[in-house]
Amino acid sequence: MEIVNTELVLLDKKIIPGETKIIHLNIARLHTMTDLNIPIIVSRSIYDGPTVLLSAGLHGDELTGIEIIRNIIHEGINYPACGTIICIPLINVFGFVNQDRNFPDGRDLNRVFPGSINGSLASRFAYRLMEDIIPHVDYVIDYHAGGRSRFNVPQIRIEPENKELFSLAEAFSAPFLLYSSNISGSFREACDLAKVKYLLFEGGKAMDIDTSVVQTGVQGTIRFLDHLHMLNNKFSAQLPDHPMIRISNSVWVRAQYSGMFHNFVKNGAFVKEGDELGKITDPYGSIEEAVLAPNNGYIICINQAAIVFQGDAVYHISTMLE
Repeated sequence: MEIVNTELVLLDKKIIPGETKIIHLNIARLHTMTDLNIPIIVSRSIYDGPTVLLSAGLHGDELTGIEIIRNIIHEGINYPACGTIICIPLINVFGFVNQDRNFPDGRDLNRVFPGSINGSLASRFAYRLMEDIIPHVDYVIDYHAGGRSRFNVPQIRIEPENKELFSLAEAFSAPFLLYSSNISGSFREACDLAKVKYLLFEGGKAMDIDTSVVQTGVQGTIRFLDHLHMLNNKFSAQLPDHPMIRISNSVWVRAQYSGMFHNFVKNGAFVKEGDELGKITDPYGSIEEAVLAPNNGYIICINQAAIVFQGDAVYHISTMLE
């Protein structure tokens, strides 16, 4: 490997080869006049290589990704064999403090990229992220979770027909790969336009930390870094238990009635058309309505709410496999 002798300058801070440094992105001041600083952990090898950004907490109530990166830092996985690993475990500190998805201005940070220097609070932060951090980055893994009651099976999402992203997703080897187009204003779209290769990891649900999902995220990241020859030799990449299942299309099954929701199936399970997935009941013992699978497919998200309303999404099921 070629030894690197150049300084990396982020937010006016110099990080030399072989150094790990915590720098801070100051994005705002609270109404208490307290500065709000986002910690960024930067680890450089003495050997040249790519730069990987591991980011989480874009939505402040999605704790699983925060815990994945916390584990990566705690175990020292972020010390690269070559190149640089930048960890931002918690982007939306506002939402984290308030246990809320959005910024205080009510905006979803993941819908305002690439942001504006003169825009809303969320937009200004998106701008700083794209201007100050992303120009130094080659790869991004951004960790997310489902909504408050929607538990996503661990999955990687990429755009269809992108061979390079598929190769990276295959290296990560989550249980499922979902092909999905970029959403306007998303961090994923902004990275794609900036020619930065981006993987979106989804797993678990908001305001919850699931140990199995966390370990899936950590192990997938280890395999990803190993694929780039960046994995520290203290660690070894383990093959997943099962091959990654590729899904090109899916559909939501919605509640036809309001009531108490009872689930019968395991997340990630394969079901057949007509299988009883669960039931919706009234509180009084007189009504029980079955929720049936509309087609053969894999269950990739389950609504874990005890009470649902007519029209609520209760199951996400694949309709087409690659």
